[in-house]
Amino acid sequence: MLRVKPRARVVLHDAKAADTHGWHKRGAEDALEHNKKRLEQLQYTLYAEGVESLLVVLQAMDTAGKDSTIRNVMTAFNPQGCTVHAFKVPNDAERQYDYLWRAHLRVPPRGSIAVFNRSYYEDVLVVRVEKLVGATIWKRRYRHINEFERLLTDCNTRIVKICLHISKDEQKERLEARLEDPAKHWKWDAADLEKRKQWRDYMQAYEAMLARCSTAHAPWYVVPSDRKWFRNFAVSQILVHELESLSPQLPASSVDPEHYRIF
Repeated sequence: MLRVKPRARVVLHDAKAADTHGWHKRGAEDALEHNKKRLEQLQYTLYAEGVESLLVVLQAMDTAGKDSTIRNVMTAFNPQGCTVHAFKVPNDAERQYDYLWRAHLRVPPRGSIAVFNRSYYEDVLVVRVEKLVGATIWKRRYRHINEFERLLTDCNTRIVKICLHISKDEQKERLEARLEDPAKHWKWDAADLEKRKQWRDYMQAYEAMLARCSTAHAPWYVVPSDRKWFRNFAVSQILVHELESLSPQLPASSVDPEHYRIF
């Protein structure tokens, strides 16, 4: 239901950001806890098998809850087999290479999970809206990204991309909450106000990204995120579905416990 079909036309209506698809808060919270236990089991088996890996890409407008989603859902994973990387403005060293170079460095090894908080998709979002490069350059990046993700998939990395969809009104409330709570002042960035002025441009960039880069091997999911409890549940449900589809198995063992005595 939340998965974007390949080549589908996508429109990010603000009204859909509060959709809960029939779920209620109590039921979703209970399901989240169940899903987190299942994710823990699946990660253990994925790690033990050591054959495939999982890359989770989170993209969203500011305040949609990327950090909160990681804190509330990804903590189900053992940190020994899971890494989280936040992609910020490229540093001097990263600018010496192609824009996908720094992402490829952080792709998870087999048996592991990696979470990208923002990603290489910034190069068809912020770069496009802020006109950091010409249209000829960012338009061809859709093809680059699809081919990059095909390469990763062919090499046993399952890619799950989640767009947290927030409405402009809900973002306003969350930005105001940051100003009202001294404990959240560190999150404040005046640049977010400039991005709000470009809301329509950003929505168009997101819609193009979803339409051009949701593929059978690396799908995009659009998760309504105005209601935090639904967002967390939905993300956990997606991850359970994707990991179960990998069908990880514990490796076969020739050990016969009856042959050993531990004193």
